[in-house]
Amino acid sequence: FFFLLKGDYVWVDLRTGSEFNVEIGARVVATQAGQIILVDDNDEELHFPIQTKFRPMHISSVEGVHDMILLGDLKESAILHNLHMRYKEDNIYTYTGSILVAVNPYKLLDIYNMDYIRQYSNKKIGELSPHIFAIGDNAYWSMQRYQHDQCIIISGESGSGKTESTKLILQFLAATSGQHSWIEQQILDANPILEAFGNAKTVRNDNSSRFGKYIDIHFDKRGAIEGAKIEQYLLEKSRIVSQARDERNYHVFYCMLAGMSKEEKQTLDLTTASDYVYLNQLDGTIYCDSRDDGKEWSTIKSACKVLMFSDQELNDILRLLSVVLHLGNLKFQATTTQNMDTCTVANISVLRVISKLLKVRIGEFYHADFLFCNC
Repeated sequence: FFFLLKGDYVWVDLRTGSEFNVEIGARVVATQAGQIILVDDNDEELHFPIQTKFRPMHISSVEGVHDMILLGDLKESAILHNLHMRYKEDNIYTYTGSILVAVNPYKLLDIYNMDYIRQYSNKKIGELSPHIFAIGDNAYWSMQRYQHDQCIIISGESGSGKTESTKLILQFLAATSGQHSWIEQQILDANPILEAFGNAKTVRNDNSSRFGKYIDIHFDKRGAIEGAKIEQYLLEKSRIVSQARDERNYHVFYCMLAGMSKEEKQTLDLTTASDYVYLNQLDGTIYCDSRDDGKEWSTIKSACKVLMFSDQELNDILRLLSVVLHLGNLKFQATTTQNMDTCTVANISVLRVISKLLKVRIGEFYHADFLFCNC
């Protein structure tokens, strides 16, 4: 501890009891009338008695570093302070050795164009300022140089930007391989389809991935992409029938209903999202301000064409999605048959629509187990 002067930087322990109950950085702005006046990292003014003791901030934390290994005071508070200071200057990327920490800016930054791809190609980590492209470049050239498989792991909280980071890595690899082909375009266009069927609006993120994915990209000896395999796992299946307050079902349902023509919807006996139990629940929401569902539907259909889905396959997918929505609207009525509690379908018209879409005779449904699951 030391005698404080105006302009000194210190750590303040506020003991808030919050999730992030760590020291916060602050700058001394005045000492007067028996008080020390500080301004913290959140630009809030704090007053303390003159005899209060504070821990001084290391010069590396005052100036900020692009690689947190260089921090002289390697504590949780110093790490958060460094990330916060860089974030306020739109420096969303920070290294910790060969690890890249990315903070979601929740706005568009012009740092992902072809100029940046060329700038970060064939550069060592640390040679330029931290960037997601540097991670992709390091993996690509390590594969080329050492002829060994490389792995990039992207993890983080919901809403931290994992999905976008994955797309940026794929964008960089497709561009830097130098052999532009239809395969590369197919890999990139797989994302809109995966997001449509596996992402949804949550309270924390309007485009939250509700599944995990493993992407395996294959390169030939020249370093050109020659194929890819995408595996999905842990899909949140329960979201189809029930969503939490202020959340939505999977994007594809809303996109389909917003983007299809009136004639296409009539073919599948579809109307609007508000007419379906699975999309319009008491605590849920139909709309998402940050998304244009109708426009997204055009993107999804274009991506399906690039991945060579046939018209018949697309029609089958639409029929199955429609069946899911109609199933959610089935209502059951309790009854007694031969002194046994049973139930029967209350809205037979909905069942007729489902049987038509599945091309199954309506009588066969009464022998299907799934119709009795809610009895």
